[in-house]
Amino acid sequence: MSKTRPLPSEKNVIIRVSIVEDDAPVREILKGWLADADGFEFVSGFECAEDSLVQLPRQKPDVVLMDIKLPGMSGVECVRQLKPLLPQTQFVMHTVYEDSNHIFNALQSGATGYLLKQSAHDELLAAIKYVHVGGSPMTSYIARRVAQCFPNTPAQSETDDNQSLSPREREVLEMLARGFLYKEIAEALSISVRTVDTYIRRIYEKLHVRSRAQAVAKYVNFQPANVRPAPAR
Repeated sequence: MSKTRPLPSEKNVIIRVSIVEDDAPVREILKGWLADADGFEFVSGFECAEDSLVQLPRQKPDVVLMDIKLPGMSGVECVRQLKPLLPQTQFVMHTVYEDSNHIFNALQSGATGYLLKQSAHDELLAAIKYVHVGGSPMTSYIARRVAQCFPNTPAQSETDDNQSLSPREREVLEMLARGFLYKEIAEALSISVRTVDTYIRRIYEKLHVRSRAQAVAKYVNFQPANVRPAPAR
């Protein structure tokens, strides 16, 4: 996972986590990690997307670890359907897929983070904490692929429906893509958190999106083909 700044203090905070994973041994390992760690509560585990669609809207976990390849409905489609029902829940993809299509389809669906299954115990727990306080955790390799999609001078959208972003809005969006929190963006740009929030609301309006991940994924799609991630080999 990419290196992140220290997390804000979360004393006495319990992060409620659910898992959607069809591999039973993997599901049990993740459940054990959560059960043994301070500050976490394992809420539920599902082996298919269809069962999670029924149960998760009632359980309302803080974070969901979602596999992509599931029997029946895919994890990406599951997130797409669950996100409107659980707007406060953060979805982190936990998968073996490293290719650009899976990454950006997941982000566009409403996922906030993207971790490869080789992530170690400490990395995964840190990622859950990070997404819970507003970050976008990604395995370092995935973060590099996302970062490569941002050239020094971003191209303008060719879609008439989308207004062009200002230079400062592009700067804020690039920092969002790299996992910065609102407070960190404010400090880096020497502006207030309220001003950052205003920029982000404008970005959402211009790109016609509802979340950080959707904004990042849509912005990436505006870039020329030669600056997008190369197809997986």
